[in-house]
Amino acid sequence: MGMTAIAFKMGDKVRSSKRPEWGVGSIMKLEAITFQGKTDQRIYVRFAAVGMKTLLASAADLIPAEGGDDDVLTAIHRPTTLTDVEKAKEGGWLGSIERRGPEEVMTSLPPAATDPFLSMKKRLEHTLALYRFDGTPGRLIEWAVAQSGVDDPMTRFNRNQIEQFFQRWKFALDAHLISLLGELRRDPETLQAALAKASQAAQRAVQRAQSMVK
Repeated sequence: MGMTAIAFKMGDKVRSSKRPEWGVGSIMKLEAITFQGKTDQRIYVRFAAVGMKTLLASAADLIPAEGGDDDVLTAIHRPTTLTDVEKAKEGGWLGSIERRGPEEVMTSLPPAATDPFLSMKKRLEHTLALYRFDGTPGRLIEWAVAQSGVDDPMTRFNRNQIEQFFQRWKFALDAHLISLLGELRRDPETLQAALAKASQAAQRAVQRAQSMVK
């Protein structure tokens, strides 16, 4: 059963039944509003896969979720999606770029893969999971949605820009994997356990990266 508007509170972990690919989210902020003559809530949820989303409680179709530290791992970080960056800037995404510009947002790896305060196991698992984005047309748009936090990234960037961003992101991902494998040379069990659950694309990426690890 979906949560009602009055049931939400700060820190609740939730999922969107309409958009399960967003993963588990943590409610970061609540605002009481009146919508169509009824009391409602505007809810700010930071999802593990797509960053911050602003939702209306009565229409959000959120359901309770159980999860660990990786479900809310972006909650303590600075904005990581284009939507977050725009909200943090007074002039919007076309205004000042004194913090992080759209190019940096679109080509940066998520904190789940790079945060040194997470365990090596967590970082490796999240890094390998990113190899599901293989650059094919459907996956490319899925990647752009997850990276930008915008439901339709084609309204912000053209196809050529998205492809260029993806190539730069993919280069950063491969370099990061090589770095992780270098750290894991003395911990082969962690690597083997992660590979056992990884996709074929991720396993192939590890094989390529291992040839470059000194």
